[in-house]
Amino acid sequence: MQTTILKVEGMSCGHCVNSVEGAVNKLGATGKVDLKTGSVTIEFDESKVTLDVIKEAIEEQGYEVAK
Repeated sequence: MQTTILKVEGMSCGHCVNSVEGAVNKLGATGKVDLKTGSVTIEFDESKVTLDVIKEAIEEQGYEVAK
């Protein structure tokens, strides 16, 4: 398992948390949003899902993943 922290712009409320965490969890990864820092801590198995796919899933929810 790998753990990484992504900066995500545009999150401000509980709905944002649910959207981002839900998108990550659907991929078989675990996401934990911290609204104060504007980040998501993600734990995932690289043999099952790539970080690029996770970033794309977050962006499909309408949020910007900092490059």
